[in-house]
Amino acid sequence: MAESPFPDVRWGSETSFIRKPAIAFAATKPGSWVIRNLAGVDRALLERTNGRFTVLGPIAAPVVLLTTTGRKSGEPRTSPLLYYREGDRLFVVGSNFGQQHHPAWTSNLLADPRATVAIGGKKIPVTATPVTGAEKARIYDAFNDMVRVYGEYKNRTDRDMRMFALAAG
Repeated sequence: MAESPFPDVRWGSETSFIRKPAIAFAATKPGSWVIRNLAGVDRALLERTNGRFTVLGPIAAPVVLLTTTGRKSGEPRTSPLLYYREGDRLFVVGSNFGQQHHPAWTSNLLADPRATVAIGGKKIPVTATPVTGAEKARIYDAFNDMVRVYGEYKNRTDRDMRMFALAAG
């Protein structure tokens, strides 16, 4: 199997004493509000470091900076997102913290699947493919196993959360 084009670099530790309480807080509605409101700070930090550092770093959260093309504006739109890696693909899910509407970046990818990710100090062009069916359920479970907030997000909304596989190129 070829080496992944995406660097696997995270700072912090999955065994950090703050990881468990931080994730428990993030799963609450107030925690989601705090993280949503820190997104701008996180975006700036990720942009300055090309995806090397994130405010979620101390808990070893795998974060990528995804830049899509706005489907209405045609302008670049950048979002910090948690990702799940499997082989040579990264997966991102449009949980939007369990809100009732899809995040704009998902509509942007449906309109134009070409995007860029910043991860581990590199900017990599990617192509997004929607994930559906059994693979989507399996990957969503993997997200929840990784960071136990996704089960809560799923319980907050009845919408079908969009998910994408990102492949280099």
